[in-house]
Amino acid sequence: MSELIKEFIDKEVVIYVSTGSSSAVAGFIRKVEDGWVKVEKKNEQFEIISLDYISRIQDYPRNKKGKKQLVISE
Repeated sequence: MSELIKEFIDKEVVIYVSTGSSSAVAGFIRKVEDGWVKVEKKNEQFEIISLDYISRIQDYPRNKKGKKQLVISE
């Protein structure tokens, strides 16, 4: 799975995490190693997420004009 996620390095993505309740993390994937993903969020804040809890990753959705769309956690 980490090889697939490495394709998203330096791209803005939404990562869906399942930890009892669903949640989403938006940001840029900066690093993938040893079963962990390092995500840079707004204001240069970082979050480290275990690959075991990631259920889905997608490019950040944008409309036809290139503006970000609202992300709704499923």
